[in-house]
Amino acid sequence: MAFSKVNSKGTTYYLHANTRVLKSGKEVKMYFFARDVRPDKAVDAVPDGYEVIEMKTGLPALKKKQ
Repeated sequence: MAFSKVNSKGTTYYLHANTRVLKSGKEVKMYFFARDVRPDKAVDAVPDGYEVIEMKTGLPALKKKQ
């Protein structure tokens, strides 16, 4: 089951991850929230060292813990 977050407006968002390869050859995992669940990209939990915040628009985002 994908990690879900309900924002202040009542909309449910699901956490996803996408892996990209940079020109240098390094693989980077990019996280994003979407309204629907994409089974091939869904993530079950927030990655270590990150917390979920809500932006002014209501969209959730990941932020590094301090």
